[in-house]
Amino acid sequence: AIRIDNSMEIYDNEILIDVITLNIDSASYTQIKESCNKDAEKMKDMILSIVKERGKMQNPVTGSGGMLIGIVKQIGDNFPDKTLRVGDKIATLVSLSLTPLRIDEIKKLDPSSDQVDIKGEAILFESGLYAVLPTDIPEKLSLAALDVAGAPAQVERLVKKNDIVCIIGGGGKSGILCCYEAMKQTGKDGKVIVIEYSKENAQRIIDMNLATDVIIADATNVMDIYSKVTAIVGEKGCDVVINNVNVPSTEMSSILITKDEGLVYFFSMATSFTKAALGAEGVGKDITLIMGNGYAKGHANLTLQILRESKPIRELFEKLYV
Repeated sequence: AIRIDNSMEIYDNEILIDVITLNIDSASYTQIKESCNKDAEKMKDMILSIVKERGKMQNPVTGSGGMLIGIVKQIGDNFPDKTLRVGDKIATLVSLSLTPLRIDEIKKLDPSSDQVDIKGEAILFESGLYAVLPTDIPEKLSLAALDVAGAPAQVERLVKKNDIVCIIGGGGKSGILCCYEAMKQTGKDGKVIVIEYSKENAQRIIDMNLATDVIIADATNVMDIYSKVTAIVGEKGCDVVINNVNVPSTEMSSILITKDEGLVYFFSMATSFTKAALGAEGVGKDITLIMGNGYAKGHANLTLQILRESKPIRELFEKLYV
């Protein structure tokens, strides 16, 4: 739906949430930031206008949303989870693109962070996924990680021992978590290649030893990416490619570096299904293309466990998001 009803009266199988923070999808936040020239007040106005028009935080350009953290205010009598209590602090694990939301005030917005503190309310449906926030991890750190929990969970499923894996956009939030999980799954004889546009983000990957090879390059420059990756792995290409970028037109870079009968997982919400599907056909690539699904069974626990296992990642995320 382009617009949903955001009057905050719940049915008996729903919950009402006092919202604390929105974690806006990276592709969406990048688009908002660029269209507002990084002006915080203009960004606030744009977010408020989207929610006023649509009843939800769904970027009309990217179509993507994000997620939120808040405190349970009211629980319908027939809501299925009887362990949930009023006052519990939760993170929603379904997209803001389908979550009824009302914003009364934007309390804090920093163009450099996709976490926006607000005063407002939201409704979670009976089918809506959520996680009660853990006590051993700060809430904004949990929110940052859970926002992209589907990505490392899919890496855990898709990457096998000794695989050659390429992670495009590996220096961002989802990319770092994917790198950790890919290194874990491939083992000592596998290979994890990171492509990162930002020199600073690329250096993070090197410093944290989260890849075997790091390439600093623009993922929209298809032939440059192809030549740099094949210089490392040969013409055969990669077994698995994970695309985490937040800009459009990186589909063909992902496809060309994938071996025949290999697999590309497009976690990025900036992905064009048309470009990916027709592009693979156009270059004669028999590969599996998977469109990002933010949900995978156990994804919340797996992602939070990475923060518990990796001190460097936790320290970096605390620096960036807490």
